[in-house]
Amino acid sequence: MAEKKERSVTRIDPFAELAEWRPLWSPFFGREGRSLLEEIWGRPGAGRALAPSVDITEDDGNYVVSAELPGTKREDVTVELEDDVLTIRGEKRNEREEKKEKRRFVERTYGTFSRSFTLPANADAERVSAAFKDGVLTVTIGKRPETKPRVVDIKAS
Repeated sequence: MAEKKERSVTRIDPFAELAEWRPLWSPFFGREGRSLLEEIWGRPGAGRALAPSVDITEDDGNYVVSAELPGTKREDVTVELEDDVLTIRGEKRNEREEKKEKRRFVERTYGTFSRSFTLPANADAERVSAAFKDGVLTVTIGKRPETKPRVVDIKAS
């Protein structure tokens, strides 16, 4: 009788080395080392990640748009106003010097970004200013003075 040879299967996990780099906030890991959230919503840094987060506030005299631009230099950002549309554009550059690394896990993204906002009717396009400090761009748009309704006298005929 012929002797049966027993076969064994060795499982290879090409992402085993990156296991220590997995984010601690996500206990659910799916295919190819991606988290379950990445499977559903996409990888962090993909899609809209470069579009800066903004806060828009209003007071009696101004609208203020504050955009977070960490890692971006002032000279790499432009603010444009055309046809009552405010556009913030820029580029976040990778200043890192690439060396021969054994491992690398990158969540930060680099590239160009753009955000546009339609200004309200009472925004004054002539009173726009911008300042950049500590990675935050602040754009201040003045308001036009309110025009009060004029009462028209009705004459008797």
